[in-house]
Amino acid sequence: MDEVLVIGEALVDIVSAPGRVPVEHPGGSPANVALGLSRLGVGTRLLTRIGDDERGASIVGHLRGSGVELAEGSITAAATSTATAHLDDAGVATYDFALEWSLPDDIGVISARAVHTGSIAATLTPGGEDVLRLVEENAGRVVISYDPNARPALMGDRSTALERIERIVRASDVVKVSDEDLAWLTPGVDPLQVIEAWRASGPALVVLTRGGEGAVGVLASGVVEVPAPKIAVADTVGAGDALMAGLLHALDQAGLLTPAAIGSLRDKSPADLAPMLTHAVRVAAYTCTQAGAQPPTRAEIDAWQP
Repeated sequence: MDEVLVIGEALVDIVSAPGRVPVEHPGGSPANVALGLSRLGVGTRLLTRIGDDERGASIVGHLRGSGVELAEGSITAAATSTATAHLDDAGVATYDFALEWSLPDDIGVISARAVHTGSIAATLTPGGEDVLRLVEENAGRVVISYDPNARPALMGDRSTALERIERIVRASDVVKVSDEDLAWLTPGVDPLQVIEAWRASGPALVVLTRGGEGAVGVLASGVVEVPAPKIAVADTVGAGDALMAGLLHALDQAGLLTPAAIGSLRDKSPADLAPMLTHAVRVAAYTCTQAGAQPPTRAEIDAWQP
């Protein structure tokens, strides 16, 4: 019960940029969150689907090298999934995917103090149905965090995807969503209006990320805005996942990332949230200074001066 369980895809990011030879990095949004949490010192286990092949071995080595344990059933006979990140001249990524997603059949009650999920794993069938069931069945007995991390190419009809996403939001304690996600999910609607509605539907905290402009956190008591530090961007791969890991780490450091304590987050003020959100934004900014999804260790982020 002392660990955080992350549920979701682990894959190989193939990074393609103008004038460069494509480079492969282990990735996948939930796997990146697990990596970020473990590097920050939070005990983390990942329930995923990795092929028993060369790419899969690279992912396993990458995760275990940073202390992430794999849950039973995570290694399969199928090929390891890939995501090709096409970087533009500013280093911003768009993606093409070649993946399958499913979970072992015998998952029931979750043995962890907190569960994080999101991205493709929460929507792509058949595994998405299992993720939704696990979240709804375990809501209230473990801390649930969620990042929709919308992938329009894989999520199909927008209204169907939004309905699924909002079911998971209602069962969650902490939600992080990007302005790009909301531009696709709720076009033409003020993002602050959406995240306030999401917070009122169940979560104690909803955070909106705005790339180089920082992040906004919404609690029942009010709103706090945190700017992003000025940095030289290598690329943005994994930045949102690093922010999610940094936010969960900050909540953990504050003693809030347990089923018994998470309810008290509802009573926190924007002033209480500000240093936690600032830490999360710093973790994301550091990651943007690195090539690929390489979030910092605790020592690295403590020493870093942008």
